[in-house]
Amino acid sequence: MLRDPDGNPVDGGKWFTHHGTDVETNWAATDLLSYRTPTERFFVRNHTTAPEIDVASWRLEVWGDGVDGGPMAYSLDELKALGETTYDRALECTGNGRRLYDEQQGEFRPGTQWGLGAIGLASWTGVPLRTVLEDAGLRDDAVQVMPVGLDPSYVCEGTDYGHVRRPLPIEKALDDVLVAWEMNGAPLEPDHGFPVRLVVPGWVGIASIKWLGSLEVATTRSESPWSTKWYRMHGPGYDDPDGTGDPQAAVLDRMPVKSLMDLPPGSEVVAGRLTVLRGRAWAGDATIAAVEVSTDDGQTWEEATLTGPNERSCWVEWEHPWTPAAAGDQVIRTRATDSSGRTQPDRVPTNDDGYLFWAVVQHPVTVTSSSSVPVA
Repeated sequence: MLRDPDGNPVDGGKWFTHHGTDVETNWAATDLLSYRTPTERFFVRNHTTAPEIDVASWRLEVWGDGVDGGPMAYSLDELKALGETTYDRALECTGNGRRLYDEQQGEFRPGTQWGLGAIGLASWTGVPLRTVLEDAGLRDDAVQVMPVGLDPSYVCEGTDYGHVRRPLPIEKALDDVLVAWEMNGAPLEPDHGFPVRLVVPGWVGIASIKWLGSLEVATTRSESPWSTKWYRMHGPGYDDPDGTGDPQAAVLDRMPVKSLMDLPPGSEVVAGRLTVLRGRAWAGDATIAAVEVSTDDGQTWEEATLTGPNERSCWVEWEHPWTPAAAGDQVIRTRATDSSGRTQPDRVPTNDDGYLFWAVVQHPVTVTSSSSVPVA
């Protein structure tokens, strides 16, 4: 991604909606609507700034009481010698859709006002985290891995919280997590974690630590500010000052099921003319079982046709033909159900930080009469 001397993205305002130094994919930029998101148009969420790392001297340290034989330090070439895996997976910011708590539910939540563009799907190449841990001498009683990034320490309100880091349960670490060095067939760019990052499919984006510097493997569980102060549900029903909250429900790991239309809100379609509505749906670590479309603001629903790949931790594209009968303002809704049985609700419970908005999204469109369409 191109940036000016102050670190702000430079794209002419077409590809991204800007949130300071962070950016979200602009769904109105219709030339990017492919299955994989081009690297230069992939959303960016950084807590500080991308560090400058000399790959020749960079090493990934693997250490802790959960591995035998003392610390291991891997160069990039040594990681590549362990083997190589490539897969398509989506990454999504935990706060994707935060703006919709306000727009659809009247519950403004502070933080970056993401629409639904803080998600992207790319091809990732690297070595499975399982392979690295086993090579380092993983113990049977290891319960957790703490990946730590090499970005500058995060300072908030005068407190230095150190490098971005977040515990990963060993069960997930040994499943489908990748230590990645390529994105869409090319070395990682600085904004996306050069030289090496984690890819944790289906989970909250903060789990996919960028600029990976170390992995602490432990036989006891520990936390970090990125699993307690942030990136954990807070608010009624989650916090537990009087014993009424649910601590387990507060844990953020896999992402929920969501769907959207590629047609930007406010677009015009023509009465009496066939329009093929298209979009995509995704569901954390599941696949999509069905997508339904309502062209009358939720009164009736019809099932859309899923097209293309439908893999877990990816999105699937869908399409649905619609010939609007009359001119006027209309609201289209899409509703996805995933392979684990989760279906998007009309409304979702709120939380203090505006995480995990996954309600049915309202897409306003304007239906014009055919007589109002200019003739070429």
